[in-house]
Amino acid sequence: MRQDNQLIVLTHLSQLLTFVTGFGGLIVPLIIWITQKENVYRMDSEGKNIVNFQLSILIYSIICIPLVFVLIGVFGLIILGLLSFVFPILNAIRASHGESPKYPLSLNFIS
Repeated sequence: MRQDNQLIVLTHLSQLLTFVTGFGGLIVPLIIWITQKENVYRMDSEGKNIVNFQLSILIYSIICIPLVFVLIGVFGLIILGLLSFVFPILNAIRASHGESPKYPLSLNFIS
């Protein structure tokens, strides 16, 4: 196994593709994780955290959509948008220093 902090940082930052293209924030990190988890040190744990976070954000967004009609969903979607923008950047910085990522509200789908 090789140490590749740059690929791990890129994997964290690839979540931001959703803001640029409208999709890809789950697919690209998932592909990187699946193809590199055996080759890169810490990629397995980092990839699991990223995929769990993206799946959690997706589920929370689906829950917030019907709540838009009672205005609670609007605030929920704004908070989810901020979390999904800020935490990939913070965790990319943490990964570049060799620290473990911390994603809030992340459900544990893949352990």
